[in-house]
Amino acid sequence: MNINYLSNINLMTKKLVKKYYGEYGMKEWKRLAKDPYHRLEFDTTMHFLKKYLPKKGLIVDAGGGPGRYSIELAKAGYDVILLDLTPELLEIAKRKIQKEKVPDKVRILQGSIDNLSIFENNSFDAVICLGGPLSHIVSRKQRTKAISELVRVAKKNVPIFVSVIGRLGMCINSINYLWYEMLEAPKVYRRYTIKGDYLGGYGFTPNHFYSPDELKKEFEAKSKVLEMVGLEGIFSTHKKRYNKIFKLKKYNKILWETHLKTCTEPSIVGISEHFMIICKK
Repeated sequence: MNINYLSNINLMTKKLVKKYYGEYGMKEWKRLAKDPYHRLEFDTTMHFLKKYLPKKGLIVDAGGGPGRYSIELAKAGYDVILLDLTPELLEIAKRKIQKEKVPDKVRILQGSIDNLSIFENNSFDAVICLGGPLSHIVSRKQRTKAISELVRVAKKNVPIFVSVIGRLGMCINSINYLWYEMLEAPKVYRRYTIKGDYLGGYGFTPNHFYSPDELKKEFEAKSKVLEMVGLEGIFSTHKKRYNKIFKLKKYNKILWETHLKTCTEPSIVGISEHFMIICKK
């Protein structure tokens, strides 16, 4: 495969991702808080950020979109650089940062996670790349470059957190929705369920759906893997049921405790809609 073709694929996918999230806008800000099931991704991520983050320091939120994690970390006292590809999401972030009264704690930059050349080596006390930005790079070569960049800008022995969209969780969910490309484009469906690569065109933006082993291997070459976490864990693909049970309130404590005890089990990581790898340089 020639370099020009790969370059064109990268440019095309970035353009489509930018367009998708530009139009998605406030929905991306609301996504992590719109119901108890979606809140699981946020709450689980925050639990593990608190477990591994240093008590203070400068964090880069790479691909942080409208800034929900940036704001939460700024409120906890960290200094944050929020970087994202999509101007519309950064505009939302600016408004939310002002509203939450943390403009002195968060700096906003436009850019892509596969090119962090504006930052020097060993710049940050922690690196986060959450919600799936790495998944939106379909080219394996470019994903490898992005991982190298995320590791490069981290100081030695500091935590790096990267969450992606899971392939098995997506496959399990497909039976719930009977996605129309099963019939209209079976080759497309087979490609992203088996290999993980999806170039867009059927309701979602370009994406690489990860398996845990694949993500682990990509990071093991450049860092030490500390832990992997299934962010929706045992409740993955059970959105309606989880939301219904959550409203009853009486089960919430034991469900959360069980989730935290099981979400690092390899089989649970594998079936989660989103899962996170935690490494250190």
